[in-house]
Amino acid sequence: MALKYYHAEPLANSLKSLIPLVEKGLDFEGIYVDLHKFEQHSDWFTASNPEGQVPVLDHDGTIITHTTVINEYLEDAFPDANPADGPLRPCDAVGTARMRYWNKFVDEQVMNYVSMHGWHRLIRVITRSIEDDKFEELMSHVPLPDQRKKWMTARSGFEQKDLDHAMEKIEYALAKVEAQLGETRYLAGDAYTLADINFYSHCGLMVNRMFPDLEVDTRLPNLVRWRETISDRPAVQKALAAEDRTQPGLRTWSGDGREE
Repeated sequence: MALKYYHAEPLANSLKSLIPLVEKGLDFEGIYVDLHKFEQHSDWFTASNPEGQVPVLDHDGTIITHTTVINEYLEDAFPDANPADGPLRPCDAVGTARMRYWNKFVDEQVMNYVSMHGWHRLIRVITRSIEDDKFEELMSHVPLPDQRKKWMTARSGFEQKDLDHAMEKIEYALAKVEAQLGETRYLAGDAYTLADINFYSHCGLMVNRMFPDLEVDTRLPNLVRWRETISDRPAVQKALAAEDRTQPGLRTWSGDGREE
């Protein structure tokens, strides 16, 4: 069995599938893709994923993309590799449905709106530092039209009405999650699942730093309790400790989560 995981920094999508790999104690090779150098659009990477997006899981030559799909694939391919406190996908139909409901909610109602603010603040700085001719050349290598449009929008800046709408969606999501965590320990019930990993990676981990005006740490005690519980998990700490790289590199992760 050979697993390779192509990823960027341990945030958002890259973190979302890195956590399950470490939680399940799987041996895998981590290959860093430098998004700041547009390596995700380079020939060596698009040979694995023609869409030019990270992360990508390569399992013995079978390529799996899109994090929600990757994470469920890991549950199907390695059903006996689980954290000590149980599998990351519930074993019963109701629990699985609840987990998938929350995954769908995060994928469709949270991820892109948090991402918009991140791109507006961070990616805009990167793109504006690139000369026009060079930027146009880089954009010509972006495979997905919508992703190309997102890069070009980030360069000029997102419209305020779109940012305001995104903030409304984020506030709604936080209120919804806070209410749910007042009823259950985790999003899909009393067990930690892929749904928690999803929301944690895209919003729960960074929301208090990205949006200090929301006063998450004082206004949302259930979310804070949940966030700290997940942050204290050894596998999550190991995933977050993955260092940033400035050029493509290979790391081997042993089954106990150690980086070699």
